[in-house]
Amino acid sequence: MRPILVTGGTGTLGRAVVRRLLSRGCPVRVLSRQAHTPGEHGWAVGDLVTGRGVEAALAGAGTVVHCATTNGKRDVAATRRLVEAAGGAGVAHLLYVSIVGVDRVPLGYYRAKAECERLVVESGLGWTVLRATQFHDLVLRVLDGLSKAPVLVVPRGVAFQPVDVRDVAERVAQLAEAGPAGRAGDFGGPEVRPVEALAAEFLRARGRRRPVLRAPVPGGTARALRAGGNLVAPGRAVPPGDLVPAHPAGRITFAEFLAERFPA
Repeated sequence: MRPILVTGGTGTLGRAVVRRLLSRGCPVRVLSRQAHTPGEHGWAVGDLVTGRGVEAALAGAGTVVHCATTNGKRDVAATRRLVEAAGGAGVAHLLYVSIVGVDRVPLGYYRAKAECERLVVESGLGWTVLRATQFHDLVLRVLDGLSKAPVLVVPRGVAFQPVDVRDVAERVAQLAEAGPAGRAGDFGGPEVRPVEALAAEFLRARGRRRPVLRAPVPGGTARALRAGGNLVAPGRAVPPGDLVPAHPAGRITFAEFLAERFPA
């Protein structure tokens, strides 16, 4: 079996993907900007932004799982460089991990991800694009930052469908083994929850006492979020309580994630 090259293999998602692939018996090579001692998997030193070492990293690879991400134009440039090099290396399958709502939520970062998707789709390679909702880790970081103030302020009328990175990694590993699938079904967490409910759950887990204030937020991005543009099943009104999606993909809830991270 030809090795699977994982870009961003030292990041939050990439590390989990590497573990899942190894557990399934797949040969794995991780692209990193820095040299590492070989262990359970191989390493390749390269930089997608500059192109240094990318061709060598792709040599012999049958599948590329593109988890690496940066900001804006650099993200697009890095993906373009990877696509071009993968075509030259005879890669059979390029799998790109994107974000649910990149075509509905008018954030600059999302526009860049949508452009990266386009590059993958038009690459001429066998391809898969998997969009996932926000990771539990990201929601945790945002709420942790917001909770530094005396009052935790969240946008009114917005819900999220956070997903555990381990669940996403398992789906990525399945798709990597299965071969090119085109646009895979969007992958979200097991619950759609108003952001204020997630905030209250976070505060309980951290033992912090803060009032949670829902504030109106203007602008196109907030409007798209209120419309459910960040959810696997968009367009629903945000419920007064929690909502279990019709077709949940992830298994681990935000509450379970918090219980693991902050055991009582």
